[in-house]
Amino acid sequence: MGLIHVIGGGLAGPEAAWQAARLGHRVVLCEMRPGRPTPVHRSGRFGELVCSNSLKSDTPGTAPWLLKQEMRWLGSLVLAAAVEARVPGGQALTVDREILADTVTRAIETEPRIEVRREEVTEISTDRITVVATGPLTSDALAGAIGRLTGSERLFFYDAISPIVEADTIDPAVVFRASRYGKSIDGSDDYLNCPFNREEYERFHQALLGAEAVAGHDGETPFFEACLPIEELARRGPDTLRFGPMKPVGLRDPRSGRTPYAVVQLRQENLRADSYNLVGFQNHLKYGEQARVLRLIPGLKRAEFTRFGQIHRNTYINAPALLSASLDLRDHRGIFFAGQISGVEGYSEAIATGLMAGRNAARMAEGREPLVWPRETALGSLAHYISGADAGNYQPANITFDLLPGLAEDDRRRLAHDKPARRQLQCRRALEALEDFCARHEPVCAA
Repeated sequence: MGLIHVIGGGLAGPEAAWQAARLGHRVVLCEMRPGRPTPVHRSGRFGELVCSNSLKSDTPGTAPWLLKQEMRWLGSLVLAAAVEARVPGGQALTVDREILADTVTRAIETEPRIEVRREEVTEISTDRITVVATGPLTSDALAGAIGRLTGSERLFFYDAISPIVEADTIDPAVVFRASRYGKSIDGSDDYLNCPFNREEYERFHQALLGAEAVAGHDGETPFFEACLPIEELARRGPDTLRFGPMKPVGLRDPRSGRTPYAVVQLRQENLRADSYNLVGFQNHLKYGEQARVLRLIPGLKRAEFTRFGQIHRNTYINAPALLSASLDLRDHRGIFFAGQISGVEGYSEAIATGLMAGRNAARMAEGREPLVWPRETALGSLAHYISGADAGNYQPANITFDLLPGLAEDDRRRLAHDKPARRQLQCRRALEALEDFCARHEPVCAA
């Protein structure tokens, strides 16, 4: 069996290494941490989450669930670790990030076919099969090497992460526990909710507008639209936050019996339930300003924070101009890209591209052509988007039903007024296509 090199120890890299190793190949997995830290990672462990602790919805019939279900069928290491690290999170798969990282790291370090090298990679050799999965914080040296290899300038935007508050500094007399519309996987109320009246909200909004931000790199802050800092949203109008991360719909304060004017939701961070993430509250304010403004949130007057919001660079390639649907470079076959550096957005999407790249790297090491996943599947549609989107206006994407092929005209007419049924049909069609694909190409995968 051939030797495969994987660069990056986040989510996509360990998944790619695991998939290739389980197919019988020797893998060298390179990660520069902890010797060369990043601005946001805390350790050198594999699978360390630095933003949210949510892998999004795990409700059957949703696009995020479909992607996870396909990865379950294909034996994803990181997804299995996420299930093991699960904490209450409504309908989402939310995890204790410490348990997740420990589980992934232990699996990688004890797999005999994987050799871990703690070193920074600064060049990419075209003479060996490689999976580049260095994520949004790719080092300058390696980003330069990628630019030289692809002949294109790197693309980047700035991304921000949310604060985390200590649980015992949240006022239980103010917050209330509930999931939006009462929905959660097991029927429990998984979120803490900080309710605002109109006066409190307006005071908070004005404080955000007047808060001092960290100076932007290069004088610019080209944020990804789906991950805008709260202060940027506040500048778009007085009600933008109330229709975004602070929307109160589907929630009712049990003490008043009324829907709050606005609400901040807190999501459990770990199994000990000793810290909570402020959902959707990514920002790039100075730390002192964050403490001042966030303590205006009802229930957080005496809050202590284990982590403040931060700004960091997010690097990704112009994948449609460079990659095939099998996720390797068109001009350098055998050099695969996976994870956020390929332009996917989201944890599950990063894991999924790592899974596909790792399996295809294994096939190429065997002298076989890499596979293109069925277009009907979430995996195939994600790869199709990466390789086939408009290269002149490429934007990172999460998995959505819009990426999947539409239904036949007869089915669209028949189910025109039944969206859940349409989604269920798309899911069923995807899983049937994956089952057939596995039977023809990947007998090792288990349904």
